[in-house]
Amino acid sequence: MTNFSGKKLDRSVDREAASPKDGVSNKGSGYPFELERPGAASVVESSDGKLSINVPINLKRRSGWRLITLPDGTVQEPRPWDTQPTPLQLALARRHRWLQMLETGEVSSLREIAQLEGLDNSYISRMVNLTTLAPDIVEAILDDCLPPNITLFDLAVDPPRLWSEQRERHMV
Repeated sequence: MTNFSGKKLDRSVDREAASPKDGVSNKGSGYPFELERPGAASVVESSDGKLSINVPINLKRRSGWRLITLPDGTVQEPRPWDTQPTPLQLALARRHRWLQMLETGEVSSLREIAQLEGLDNSYISRMVNLTTLAPDIVEAILDDCLPPNITLFDLAVDPPRLWSEQRERHMV
């Protein structure tokens, strides 16, 4: 179906469909949209009561993510659940999975986990130490706010048994 000017219409809502060649996709919301140069924000009501909302934004790419840039130049940072996990976060999750496998009897030893994962037995035994970290250190890992000088090796190799000593060593 086309409109009076010959543009193709989206049949579901009888509006002009965005063209994939324009780099615009209608996937997601179900409503067609168009990207134009940023201008002033406005709301236009048509005679049939439908609203057109114009929002002045730019889309920029940073590290593979599309970020919205507002007219004043500020950038909306990605939400925590939209970002990729850090290597420390992945390591922590993996070690807790290994501990769960041991506790539920899915595997009988760390050596069996090493065989399943195709890793060295000594590496597995060092990394399982991550499951004994103090809760606030785990929280700092998950929030990605550990001091930048702390490495996975620092956390996993010979951690102190007391949480207070762990805090002194890692949260300085």
